[in-house]
Amino acid sequence: MIRITTADLRVSSLEERLLPRRFAESSGNTHRNGASRVLYYCHSVIIPVLRFGLKAAGLYPRGKRNALDLHVRHHRLRFPDLPASLDGFRLLHLSDLHIDGVEGLTEALCGLLPDLPADLCVLTGDYRFHTHGPSDEVHARMRAVVSAIRSRLGIAAILGNHDTAGIAVELERMGVRMLINESVEVTDRLWLTGADDIEGSAPFADALRQVPPAVFHVALVHTPQFSAEAESSGAALYLCGHTHAGQICLPGGVPLITNATCPKKYTSGLWKHGGMVGFTSAGAGCCMLPVRYNCPPEITVFHLSR
Repeated sequence: MIRITTADLRVSSLEERLLPRRFAESSGNTHRNGASRVLYYCHSVIIPVLRFGLKAAGLYPRGKRNALDLHVRHHRLRFPDLPASLDGFRLLHLSDLHIDGVEGLTEALCGLLPDLPADLCVLTGDYRFHTHGPSDEVHARMRAVVSAIRSRLGIAAILGNHDTAGIAVELERMGVRMLINESVEVTDRLWLTGADDIEGSAPFADALRQVPPAVFHVALVHTPQFSAEAESSGAALYLCGHTHAGQICLPGGVPLITNATCPKKYTSGLWKHGGMVGFTSAGAGCCMLPVRYNCPPEITVFHLSR
């Protein structure tokens, strides 16, 4: 599992770290920048209309089949300052599973993951489909997914905007190291910083400052919107999701909606911000509707080299 370091020993218990999120949940303020109004409009207007249109056109069954067509993508990334001990390091990235939203997704993931051994696995949030209600089914399905992951140094994860503090507690019980606006050393000269974007960029910036110089620094954030903060702190790699790369796209992968207030180039695939490499996953699951078009779900393996 992820090695406990001096920095870890200074961190309070998980429940203390989750206090801001629990407060946001109790006050109904779990979406940034008026996003709750956008979500209400999507759920009450856009989604019903879109569902009706897809079914009327006979496209809905195809979209559901597409949602289970998981693609495993391999990216080889070179970093001139990568420590020699990390040359050849394999990093498995899963994002936006929304694991209870697509029937058959748990089984599809569990069929693929044992054949993707990694040195470290990271999860960048959104484990459940809905933004409210109980998560018991999510916990059961995530337990199966976590058991299927083959990761030498364990699993580190953050929460997304669909998630609750309770999901973090359950994932830690499964052996996943939850990062709630904090930084940890995983192994020699490899550090992770995990953001809780419900709280905004300021706590994340504080966590970034915990990382010492001359290390390989990976930032885990649910959205691509904090790239400037991470790059200015010296992060070499920024992993995120949230956008689903559009999920429902026109031919050629042109998204109809990306749901992120950042430049379009940051909403899908590999990108750069200054000297930092970024990657926005298309996600393994689906949001709002259990369908995909011209945008397959993905699991990503990064191969790091000098």
